Amino acid sequence: MVSVLVFAVTGYGWSQYHDLLTGVGRSDAIRANAPKSAGGDTNILIMGLDSRLDENGNPLPPDVYQALHAGDQQVGGYNANVLMLVHLPGDGSKATAISIPRDDYVSLPGSPDGVAKGKIKQAYGLAFDQEHQRLMAAGVTDPASLEQRSRDAGRAEEVDTVAQLLGGVPIDHFVEVTLMGFYQLAQVVAPITVCLNEDTRDSYSGADFHRGYQQINAAQAVAFVRQRRDYVHPQLNFTDLDRERRQQAFIASLVYQLKQAGTFLNPARLRALINVAKQNIAADTGLELLSFAERASALAGGNITFTTLPIVRFGTDPAGEDVNIVNVPEIQTLVHNMIGGPTPIPAAASPSPAPRRSGTVDVVNATNRSGLAAGLERAMASTGFTPGLASTATRHRKTTMIFFPDPGSAGMANTLSAMLGGVPTARDSTVPAGHLRVILGTDFTMPDDLPTDGAPAAGNSSPSPGAPSPPGSDPHRDAVPTEANIIAGGGVPCVK
Repeated sequence: MVSVLVFAVTGYGWSQYHDLLTGVGRSDAIRANAPKSAGGDTNILIMGLDSRLDENGNPLPPDVYQALHAGDQQVGGYNANVLMLVHLPGDGSKATAISIPRDDYVSLPGSPDGVAKGKIKQAYGLAFDQEHQRLMAAGVTDPASLEQRSRDAGRAEEVDTVAQLLGGVPIDHFVEVTLMGFYQLAQVVAPITVCLNEDTRDSYSGADFHRGYQQINAAQAVAFVRQRRDYVHPQLNFTDLDRERRQQAFIASLVYQLKQAGTFLNPARLRALINVAKQNIAADTGLELLSFAERASALAGGNITFTTLPIVRFGTDPAGEDVNIVNVPEIQTLVHNMIGGPTPIPAAASPSPAPRRSGTVDVVNATNRSGLAAGLERAMASTGFTPGLASTATRHRKTTMIFFPDPGSAGMANTLSAMLGGVPTARDSTVPAGHLRVILGTDFTMPDDLPTDGAPAAGNSSPSPGAPSPPGSDPHRDAVPTEANIIAGGGVPCVK
């Protein structure tokens, strides 16, 4: 995807498009009768495999395994460790990239390998194994055929599993990249500027980064997107979901840097990117790379928002494996509000719900008090407003504000303001029609008469002592991300 984006950003290399098109691996994993997005919208599922093999199932060179700091060909498998749905609106408005935590415990369509429920990342590998066994029993012995046909089964199952979790959202295309592909891409574009909120170190991934902005090489880039623990600084409360935000931050940083004057105007680098794509990327047969590049060109200007889906809590499956417990109706409602699609399945009915008012309230937590936005959203259900998206800002702010989209929504904003104790209101044309956006500042106190169903009390919380963090998300967030986390494009975001 990044290789194609380079053409759009720089305006160079359109003559090389045919070479790229004929070299990238193609797959029929998107079913012909699968639902399609309407109104010119496009949804693309990005899948990153944890396999330590190349796209043809062959081992990597020994020096690459050493640089990756991720074991050898015996480690990993066919899990989709990175799952990101990229929504490109047909009207050219801001794109949305939705990261799906890899350990979300979900139903698997068709029960591949006899498994009806598992981690969402496992759908690929289970279907791969089931198809591989079926083909061998049928007498197929050619290694290349076994590999590619089994991968196609894995891709189709992963696409179906993600679509089911998100409430039937159409997945029009997919792009698959291996760990080797990511490493080779990073080699071409290095050095890459990233930003961390704290010093951090992890011997498992090889991560060793300092606080603030820094330039990293390809091996460090792999460690940056793979780190999920830090025993040297346990107070950081690393979880597997921090990898999702690292991956988003890396992509946002890279896309931003692609736009900088003269950064990628080197024909040799562009040719190297083409070669990386040809060797390590697979896509569905229907994905027109040229058309995608033209539409994706706006992303480099920051016209994209990255979101990580929330979980309810960390738990274990019947086998004792660590999993993320998720609220499927909540996820489907959240995704529907962000990118549209089919009407989500309703959550269980609550006793005597208050009549819904016409407005949907989206809440952004711009404080260091974890869970505050989610608590206010729960309170909205009892007021008659429609709960919307709860998210966390990348920077703190002092003053709470309510924003409304048009003059006709001013009265609705005033009603909500009165409920929240006289919060100031202002018009903002970027707020979706029919919505209100509440940005919670450090001055916010939850009204006593709002039932928050366990939301944290306002108290007198203040940021942790020490020097201010670089611009970015709060490193002291609660370990369980019960709110959707948002990273904006158009810069180099700072993350944990």
